[in-house]
Amino acid sequence: MKKWTTLAVFLALPASVAVAAVPYGSQPPGFKAPQIRSAPIAGVVNQYWYNYKADILEAEKELTSDLRRSTDREDRWDAWDEWETEVVDADKDYVKEMRKKGYRSGRVTVGG
Repeated sequence: MKKWTTLAVFLALPASVAVAAVPYGSQPPGFKAPQIRSAPIAGVVNQYWYNYKADILEAEKELTSDLRRSTDREDRWDAWDEWETEVVDADKDYVKEMRKKGYRSGRVTVGG
């Protein structure tokens, strides 16, 4: 139920407010951020897409909060690592649910 509540809040906010102010420029040196989907798999917008977007928004809010409370470099790395884990988990959950529905995410391999 938490996801639907987050989604309702997300949809009720104006677009400019809904985007968390994540300081992507403050990533630690050498940190490789995971890709965040900008479009749903196969162009299908359903509850799983909204759950994914809500999970990403929640992870970004937590990251912003954790970075604000961080006191040293280790705290900042921990915040970014936790964010990365949450983003990867959200993507895995989304892909898993879409596969159950018969949709596949495309993958392109070059030269190999």
